[in-house]
Amino acid sequence: MAIKALQTISTGRNGVGAFILQCKRIDIHFCDWAGSSKGMNGFIKSLLPKFAAAHPQIEFVVSPRPSKHPVAIGHYINGREKAICVRNMEPYQILKKLELLRDASGEKLKVTKPVQSINESVRGIWSPYHGNGMKV
Repeated sequence: MAIKALQTISTGRNGVGAFILQCKRIDIHFCDWAGSSKGMNGFIKSLLPKFAAAHPQIEFVVSPRPSKHPVAIGHYINGREKAICVRNMEPYQILKKLELLRDASGEKLKVTKPVQSINESVRGIWSPYHGNGMKV
């Protein structure tokens, strides 16, 4: 008996196997004249159009904020926000920070397990029964 393959096109199964970007919006706040926003102004003029065109699923909101340091705020589909101050950064450093916001999930960082090592301590395990002892 010969095995015959079925000729079908792959179909969507309610999002199984689909990737949904967690970042839905990035707000960019800057000052027009402040020195700390110099890199942000350069980023907005040169690198932001390319970055926004490469990521059409993210909404970019650019707004001036006079007399304040520049900030990039990421809004995520779970309702959380992450803000990164980008004062005195160069345009390519700001691009790296926006990529960090884009790639983040919006979840809080969870550290539930204590650090455990497979190597023993150099000093060994402390015990009150070892050493010279204490006179009471």
